[in-house]
Amino acid sequence: MRFAQYVAELQKVKPLTREREDRLWLAYKRGGDEDARRQLIEAYQPLVFKQALPYHNLQNIMDVVQEGTIGLIEAVERYEPERGVAFSLFAIHRIRGRMLDFLQKEGRSDSPCMDALQEDGSVTYKENLVDTAPTVAEQAETHELVGRLRTAMDRLPAKEKAVLENVFLASRDVAAVAEDMELSTGHVYRLQQTGIRRIRGMLSRFMQNW
Repeated sequence: MRFAQYVAELQKVKPLTREREDRLWLAYKRGGDEDARRQLIEAYQPLVFKQALPYHNLQNIMDVVQEGTIGLIEAVERYEPERGVAFSLFAIHRIRGRMLDFLQKEGRSDSPCMDALQEDGSVTYKENLVDTAPTVAEQAETHELVGRLRTAMDRLPAKEKAVLENVFLASRDVAAVAEDMELSTGHVYRLQQTGIRRIRGMLSRFMQNW
C-alpha cells in the first residue's frame, strides 16, 4: 500500500464514542475478545498517521507506518483502562518510540515539517485527518508531561541538551547541527542517544504510572 492509499483509508475511520470505546476495552481486557482488540487498533490508527506525517517524503514511509502500528498494538495490549489515563496519551509514546528506533537504525532521525502539503498541493495531511482533538484530561496530562520533560532537559549536560533541542524541538537536520557545533555527525548521534537515555531514566518513575 502506498502512503496516499493509506491516507485515503484513514478517511473511513470514525472516532469511537466514549461509551463504545469503554465497551470495547471491557470486552477485550476482561473477555479476551479479539474482534474488540481489532476495532480498537483500527480506531486509533490516526495516532500512527500523525506521528508518521513528518516522514511522508521518505521512500520507506510505509515501513515507518508499520513500526508505528506495532507500537500501537503493543499499547493496546498493555493498556490498563482502570488507571484512568487517556489511551491516546499512553499509546503515543510507544508509537513514536517504535518509529524513532527504526529511523535511527536507518540513519534517518530528522523530522521534516508536519504541515507538508499533499501531492496535489491542496491541503495538509494533518488537515485531512479525522478530528482527534485532545480532551481536557488529555491536555492536563500532556501539560504535566511537558513540565517534567522540560525539567529533565534542563538537567542534561549542555551539549546533549543543545543536540536534543535542535534535532527534536527545532526539527533541524543532524548534519547541520553537527556543523554548527563543530562536531562530527557520529558524535551528534551519540550525544542524542545518550541524552534520550538520560531523560528516559529521569522520567521512568513517572512513566510507570501511565
